[in-house]
Amino acid sequence: MKPKLSCADFTFPLLPHSQQLDLVAMLGFEAVDIGLFEGRSRLWPSNEFCDLRRSAQLLKRKLGDRGLKAADVYLQTDPDFVPYAANHPDSSRRRKARDWFVKTLEYAIECGASHVTTLPGASFEGVPYLESFRRCCEEMAWRVDCAADAGIPFGIEAHFGSIIPRPKSTLQLLQAVPGLTLTLDYTHFVYVDIAAEEIEPLLSHATHFHARGACRDRIQCSFQRSTIDYDRVLQEMERVGYRGHICVEYVWIDWEHCNETDNLSETILFRNFFQRECSPQIDRTFL
Repeated sequence: MKPKLSCADFTFPLLPHSQQLDLVAMLGFEAVDIGLFEGRSRLWPSNEFCDLRRSAQLLKRKLGDRGLKAADVYLQTDPDFVPYAANHPDSSRRRKARDWFVKTLEYAIECGASHVTTLPGASFEGVPYLESFRRCCEEMAWRVDCAADAGIPFGIEAHFGSIIPRPKSTLQLLQAVPGLTLTLDYTHFVYVDIAAEEIEPLLSHATHFHARGACRDRIQCSFQRSTIDYDRVLQEMERVGYRGHICVEYVWIDWEHCNETDNLSETILFRNFFQRECSPQIDRTFL
């Protein structure tokens, strides 16, 4: 299996965006995941969408100048995932979330991205879970149709604190919404001590994949401390025929100890691991 590796631009948030791209290219990645995070990345949707085509084409030129392609555009509409969750009870907030999703698809097409990711939605105090889940299904089905019309693969990231925090609920949503896929990140499940056997069935639904270190009670940790068996993950990817990107996706935020890792070193270690394990015939002694 020869992986398509990418690196998240939001792994290095202290750098200006052009320098983030410089660093990703210097590390030898051929693709980059673009974080379109309102209020917490270098590219905010509210700014990029003011002149969407111009912004996306400028990004495409920057990527091309560095020999990079956009593996994924990841939309987050607020620093907190609840206020503009796709399934928010307030219809005006849902309309904004829909509007930004459509704009993200347009942005992805213009910058040449091969995938779009969003968050699935949330549970809300005072709202029955089944009502929030039904609304989530409706909103995800609408997005699947929009993405299909645009010709862009679309996945959601099941995550800690979302309406689908566990593999079982994630599978229930996938079964309820035909065509919906995943940007799969084991770390959100390992963090709450869910075993690999429970997570693995999700791989057959994945169109994008996030990789970093994690262990029980640490949603992000070093390569050395991580308890995720990525050799096993790669074997399962081969078995199910996974063909998407593997994004090395460390983050640096003041949440759940995610500002306590050396993101540059850990990114290099994971890059080396995936290159070595997937192309063992190549001499990577000096990587």
